[in-house]
Amino acid sequence: MLRIAEGGLDDARVVALLHHHLTRARAVTPEGSAHALDLSGLKVPAISFWSAWEGEALAGVGALKAMSAADGEVKSMHTAEAARRRGVGAALLRHVIAAARDRGMERLFLETGSFDYFAPARALYAAHGFVECAPFGDYRPDPNSTFMRLDLG
Repeated sequence: MLRIAEGGLDDARVVALLHHHLTRARAVTPEGSAHALDLSGLKVPAISFWSAWEGEALAGVGALKAMSAADGEVKSMHTAEAARRRGVGAALLRHVIAAARDRGMERLFLETGSFDYFAPARALYAAHGFVECAPFGDYRPDPNSTFMRLDLG
């Protein structure tokens, strides 16, 4: 059974998975187009972070960044290789969406890659109602990025 817990940024397993996520994202994304946060970027007051566990095994991670009272951004979504294709990403995304609704947010945004490596992520987000949109926040137009939005109303 999957258990989603708030926090975990001091757990070595979480740190290792986040390092893998960051390293992989930067390896497949042209310089200047990778927007995955490092550990220190996730340890700021505006970000809530969750880890998903199957027993003692880390299955995935995800975060919500408060951009304003009305807007949030999905950050650092990543499923461990051993837990892929079992609904972990979907469960984490539903959890982030529910947290945003509980906080009274009206919109959720995200940025992900525009090329094949990120196709599964884009499909997951689209399956949960996200649609492509213009760049938001501090993002600028980038052919290597896909920007998405979900209205929570």
